[in-house]
Amino acid sequence: MNINSALGVTLIATFLSLAATISLFSSATAFAQENAQENQQYSFVKKWGSEGIGFGRFAQPIDIAIDSSGNLYVTDLSSMSNKIQKFTSNGTFITAWGNLGFGPGRFTSPAGIDVGTLDNNNNVYIADIGSPGTAVQVFTINGTFIRSWGSDGLGDGQFINPAGIAVDSSGNVYVGDFGENNRIQKFDSNGNFITKWGSIGSNDGQFNRPSGLAVDSSGNVYVADEDNNRIQKFDSNGNFITKWGSPGNKDGQFLGPSGLIVDPSGNVYVVDGGNSRIQVFTPS
Repeated sequence: MNINSALGVTLIATFLSLAATISLFSSATAFAQENAQENQQYSFVKKWGSEGIGFGRFAQPIDIAIDSSGNLYVTDLSSMSNKIQKFTSNGTFITAWGNLGFGPGRFTSPAGIDVGTLDNNNNVYIADIGSPGTAVQVFTINGTFIRSWGSDGLGDGQFINPAGIAVDSSGNVYVGDFGENNRIQKFDSNGNFITKWGSIGSNDGQFNRPSGLAVDSSGNVYVADEDNNRIQKFDSNGNFITKWGSPGNKDGQFLGPSGLIVDPSGNVYVVDGGNSRIQVFTPS
């Protein structure tokens, strides 16, 4: 072998060794990042509230939402309370509105809540179970009534048990309805019906008590399909994308997932009620 050939073989061997090292380092880095994400710890920060019906107290708090300033809004399902409360991020009480009854600003069982942060209007949307004529109510962040829609029934724009609610970046409103309907309905910001999907069952795109809804920055809709013990993901028109979950208490399993939210990075946080825990997932 001449000098040039030997030099060429040496360079090739060095290159291959370097490539292998880079590949191994990249794989190790990716594994470490993935492992760090999976083992990310969530530590307790603060708590507030006690049982009762006064300001800063709760009878049956059922859902929570956050506005672009970090203020928190909580629905209270119980007939003892039937109000929406607003707090700072530190739990300081700001204001409250609503009481038992029918009509604007009154509730029978306020369940789902969302704040229009994606479309930058910051209006507060409430889904009220069992409130004919005002199944969905919209307020300013200070509790001033804006509009409402919905009535009892099985038709478009009607509800049996409206529970989950979410607002996308265009101001469209998605409402989960369980009972005889078991479907998702989509409305524009004024409450005009756009489309619907879903029926009772356990196949893709079917539901058994769709309790919680969330929308990501791309407009994908996530549904907590409570009695099917799974999460389903759809595009903004209701086309099925993917699903995950099964009954149980292992990682990725659920016992009655009832609520969920998507953070700015697309991670999905699920309230796994029957297992008394929160689970966090990637968008897929």
